[in-house]
Amino acid sequence: MKKNLGILILLTVIFVVTALCNDSFLSAYNLFNVIERASLYGIIGIGVAFVIITGGIDLSIGSFIGLVASTVPFIVVTHEMPLAVGLLAILAMSLAAGFGHGLLITKLKLQPFVVTLCGLMIYRGLARWITSDKSPGFGPEQLEPLRPLGNMKIPVGTLPVIGEFSLPIVFFIFLGLAIAAAVFLNKTIYGRYLLALGRNEQAARYSGIRTDRMTIVAYVLCSLIAGLGGLLFAVDQRSVQPDSFGNFYELYAIAAAVLGGCSLRGGEGSILGIALGATLMRLLMNSIQMIGIADTLEPVVLGVVILVGVIVDELVKRIAAKRRASLAAKDASAS
Repeated sequence: MKKNLGILILLTVIFVVTALCNDSFLSAYNLFNVIERASLYGIIGIGVAFVIITGGIDLSIGSFIGLVASTVPFIVVTHEMPLAVGLLAILAMSLAAGFGHGLLITKLKLQPFVVTLCGLMIYRGLARWITSDKSPGFGPEQLEPLRPLGNMKIPVGTLPVIGEFSLPIVFFIFLGLAIAAAVFLNKTIYGRYLLALGRNEQAARYSGIRTDRMTIVAYVLCSLIAGLGGLLFAVDQRSVQPDSFGNFYELYAIAAAVLGGCSLRGGEGSILGIALGATLMRLLMNSIQMIGIADTLEPVVLGVVILVGVIVDELVKRIAAKRRASLAAKDASAS
């Protein structure tokens, strides 16, 4: 909770400073874009959080998003097949990718870093191969049912300073997914299994938890959500460059999760924190543009903020651990 409060305070400071530096920041158009992109990053951040909570990592998310975004127009437009076939293909690919990652990690005992790094290269190559390195678009009428995901707006009303304001449909998709993920993680036995697995895999196994099965579940959930994210990103941008679409998205997802309180050691994670982390990351990107900082420095600013956040979190944990050890020693001496 303290971590989330700290992120919220930082969000507020950046919001106020940017609004004071540039009047255009509070325009309805700009805030709509910030919320839309934050929701998209939040979606894939939730996906990778399930894996990070178990103590794993998934570096293939960005390439998998590129593969998904290339596959749908390839099936529906190039080969003129029904949209349902394209959506089923995404589902099948997501299940296969997650299940494959989980099996390689649990049964062959390969490192998650190596498995998903190979996935990163494989999925990018497949995306370029099936499209012959061309850029498929989402414009043809065959993909008409998907257009509302990219341009539907839900009117909110007239707000002070901002004026007429609407929320993107993807925000509500993110909200629904976040609620479902929070319930799964905090209110179901399987969510507690994932947390226990991340804290101590051996202890979890001895307590009767099927750790291999839960690891596979985490990677399948991650790939399914990445598949959904790939579809939403593609519809939002309308055009897909198979050699670059989704580049670094895995880093944005991991950054959102880490900023939101997920420990790379596993065993910790908050869906609310991930939502705040994704919003902070997107707000920073927007503020860099609004304040007039060179776009080339955007990765530098993001990297510094994430690094500082991780350092502060680590120092706070060490201080708390020393205090607990000190109190335990006092209790032991008193008894």
